Amino acid sequence: MRLTLLAAGTKLPNWMTDGYADYAARFPPELKPVLVEIALGNHKHEVARALRDEGERMLKQIARDVRLVTLEVGGKPWSSEQLAAELARWQQDGRDVVFAIGGPEGLAPEVRQRAEQRWSLGAMTLPHGLARVLVAEQLYRAQAILKGLPYHRG
Repeated sequence: MRLTLLAAGTKLPNWMTDGYADYAARFPPELKPVLVEIALGNHKHEVARALRDEGERMLKQIARDVRLVTLEVGGKPWSSEQLAAELARWQQDGRDVVFAIGGPEGLAPEVRQRAEQRWSLGAMTLPHGLARVLVAEQLYRAQAILKGLPYHRG
């Protein structure tokens, strides 16, 4: 099973890219997530068009047989233990998992419709770069829970 973070945005502050890289490097090789960035739509006064362009680029990166989990404020909030249980189910299923993180305007409706699951990091709206760091940290925590590692207790 391969984990992929499919994220809108390519030019982030160093602390965001470093934070993501730090957590990604901690994963065991068989679960190390891959980050795929797509460019933001650059139609400043045409939000719908920008979102559509981002959505088209995202959908091109998503194979038919993968499980797509979108990051959305209206998604299901999972505790770390619940995410660990989801990760265990995904591993048993064996399909690759793609986590889609939208840009400042969110996710295109077509991407949201393709999702099998919707995950919320909370009711707050977060910068999309920070969401990457949080997703990586929570996935790392989930695998640590499954392996009985002390990271979750600390």
